[in-house]
Amino acid sequence: MRRILDTAEQLFIEKGYDRASLQDIIEATGLSKGAIYHHFTSKEDIFYSVCNRIGQRNAEILAEVRDDSALNGLEKLRAIFKASLQPERQAKIFSMMPYLLDNAKFLATEMQSIFTEVVPVFVEPIIRQGIADGSICTNHPKELAEAMMLLSDIWINPIVRPTAPEEIKARCAVYNQLLRGFGITDLIDQEIIQTLVGYAELAHHPSQDH
Repeated sequence: MRRILDTAEQLFIEKGYDRASLQDIIEATGLSKGAIYHHFTSKEDIFYSVCNRIGQRNAEILAEVRDDSALNGLEKLRAIFKASLQPERQAKIFSMMPYLLDNAKFLATEMQSIFTEVVPVFVEPIIRQGIADGSICTNHPKELAEAMMLLSDIWINPIVRPTAPEEIKARCAVYNQLLRGFGITDLIDQEIIQTLVGYAELAHHPSQDH
């Protein structure tokens, strides 16, 4: 199964999800269609498995930040935002994915991940620590975590739809302004903004004529 996922991941990166066919995966692995279907029901099933594997590697990095006893809550929030935008995961995702607004199922999966994993496992515990150590001010840690992640992953993230660099910069400015009332200052700094702009400028959808 690892051979299938390694091959599929490379094909998705090179061609994009839409143009990389199941037949491409069969030919590149040298496996029969039956061998592929023994492990996966469809190309989409393979794609989700590839994304989950990348996500697991990313989760290990985020867990290290969450559990770092040397950082306060606000410092962890800043660190976790930087870590989540590192090229190892994001560049691959941007190369592979169709724009999320073009695929409702992928968009729904991303939102489900926010509510069931990212917020409860990583962001909300960090915000609760920030409340305890005085670096973050809110009476609603869960709701703040949800709002933060929905805005950053869906509204700001250029993977959702084609987004001009100036539009990303403006959204980041509004995002930072909204969070200041909670004691969270400049969570999206210039380095993160430039990273997002770089992703927006990537020709990362060879499978689409956007």
